[in-house]
Formats: sequence, C-alpha cells, structure tokens
Amino acid sequence: MATKTPVVDIHSHIFSNTWIYLLQSRTTPPYIDPTANTLVNRPGVPGKPLLANLYDVATKIKFMDQHGIDVSILSLGNPWLDFLTAEDDRAAAGDVSDKINEEMEQMCCQYEGRLYFFATLPMTAGPGAVLQHIATLSSHAHCRGVVMGYAGFGRGMDDPVFIPVLKTLANAGLPVFFHPNYGLPIDVFGPCCAQHGQVLPVSIGFTTETTTAFTRLYLAQVFDEIPSLQIILPHAGGTLPSLIGRIEACIANDNAWQSRLAAHPHRRTLRDVLRQNVFLDGIAFDKGALCAAVDAVGVDRVMFGTDHPLFPSLRRDGMYDAMVRNKDAAEECFSKRSRDYQSIMGGNAMRVLNLRS
Repeated sequence: MATKTPVVDIHSHIFSNTWIYLLQSRTTPPYIDPTANTLVNRPGVPGKPLLANLYDVATKIKFMDQHGIDVSILSLGNPWLDFLTAEDDRAAAGDVSDKINEEMEQMCCQYEGRLYFFATLPMTAGPGAVLQHIATLSSHAHCRGVVMGYAGFGRGMDDPVFIPVLKTLANAGLPVFFHPNYGLPIDVFGPCCAQHGQVLPVSIGFTTETTTAFTRLYLAQVFDEIPSLQIILPHAGGTLPSLIGRIEACIANDNAWQSRLAAHPHRRTLRDVLRQNVFLDGIAFDKGALCAAVDAVGVDRVMFGTDHPLFPSLRRDGMYDAMVRNKDAAEECFSKRSRDYQSIMGGNAMRVLNLRS
C-alpha cells in the first residue's frame, strides 16, 4: 500500500514568549495594548485580539489535528524585530533573536516530527551581527530557514550591504522566507481607506510589496551573484505570476537596460530565476491564482500554506476558511489523487525542507 504524503503547512505563524513580553513593554506600535488586549502592528490600524492561537503551541497542534495538517513550519509574524532601531535596542537585538529561536526550537521539540521553524534574525543589529547569528542556527535541529522582511539596516534587500548576508544563507543551505511587512504607503489607498479596515493594505499592499521587492532583487542581479540563493515568496508570489511577461517586456524596451543586456548576453530571464531560485506558498484562495503560481515556478516549487492564525475566519462547520479555500484550490487545479496535488500539499515541502514526519 502506498504511503500517504504528509500535509505540510509552510506558512504558519506563532509569537514566542520573548516577543510577547517585548511588545508588552512598549507603548507605540508594535505593542500590546493592555486596555483592549490587542496586538497593534501599525498606527491607525485596529489590533489583533491576543488570543491563545497567536502564542500557544498546544492550540497550534489542536488546529493542525482538526484540519489534517501533519507538519507545520512555524515563523514569527511581522514585524519580527525590525522595530529595534534605537541604539540600545540594536545592541540587544542579537540576544532577543537568540531567545526567540531557542523558544521556537523548544516548541518543536515538544511535538517531535510535527513542527519545524524559520528562524528570526536581528536585522537592525547590522550585517556583522547578523552573520554571527546565522552561524548559530545550525545548533537548532528544527530550523529549516529564516524569515525576514524586505528591509533591514535601513535599506532594501537589493542594497549591496545585504549580499554577504544572503550569500551566507545560501552557503548554509537556508532558504529565506521573504514576508511582506510595510505594504504600501497608506495614502496610496485614499482618504476612505480607514472605513475599509485592513482590506486594501493586506490584499493589495502586501502582495504589491512582495512583487516590488522581488523584482528589485532580480533587477539588482542578486541571483546572478548568488546563484544558489533560494527564497520562498508568500501569498502565491503576490502579483508576480501575472506580471512576468510585462516586466520582461519593460526590460527589453528600457534604454538603461540595453547596455546591461549587451554585457550579459546569456542572462537568466525572470522566468528562469523564478524556476530556479524561488518557491511560492499556495495561499492563493482560488484556482486561477494557484494555477498561475504553478505556471510561474513549476509544480515542484509550490508548497501549501494557511497563514494561520492571521486569516482567522471560521466557516459554519468550524473549519478554518483559509485552510479549506486553499486546499480546494489545489484540488480544483489537480486531481486529489494526482502526484501534482500530493506534491503541493506536502511532498515538495518534505523534499525541499528535509522534513521528517
């Protein structure tokens, strides 16, 4: 009898005790508002209720059991430690990261074979401190990569100062889970944005941030300099799957790029890089978007995710809506019994992240 492929959720957030305590000590975003018991990430945006599903690992396992998820890859939710910008905070960022990653490792040890994690890096501490921190990650048996946003050291990821960090991660075989944080400036959405809650910033802002940041990395030729770098883009790659042809057409028609093209006649196209250096999660919420993601990177480079618990809507049957909708999208793209379906739901993650269930 064939062995069932485990279902793996690569996009599953949890907030460790150290991070919660740090936010409880603050009075400006990000912070925990004790009067409403909410986690507030941004000024002017309603906070998230500080429920057990945000920080309790037993609640995470209960969710996994209810929804048939065999393995989850945990990651700290945004804004990670990017807000530690004061001089004293930057100096302490390394110790805070160490504590958070140790707590993540302990969670995984509690449920051996069920949980792994993407480590948090002290990005505001400076390149040297980050490089030192990466060297310590091999001591965590359940670490399978790192999670970070697209900015650090006060710069974007396409800044040359990041090259040593990205190169070190590539050499260590640690994929980078690039997660959006800043979205777009709030005034982009107009004066009526507030009445729509977080719909515009999260649906359009986050996905546009992903697309912009990755395209900047590509245009900066980061993947030419670090051909072994592997990154995971969330939310099915944002709008990238729909813009590959347009970006390439703009490159071909841009005067500033003509000298680069002449100097690099064998350059890798955007699609080449997507299929060789990029993995996407399957958080697309519908068949069309998921099929476009698969077409962009190949079926062996898409991995299932839920974004639990940050898309908390429940169905009438008590099931987590993001789980059901993204699983249904995979079933609609591919037969449930097909190899492609099994690959997206868990097989790819088991192989890529070297998991044991």
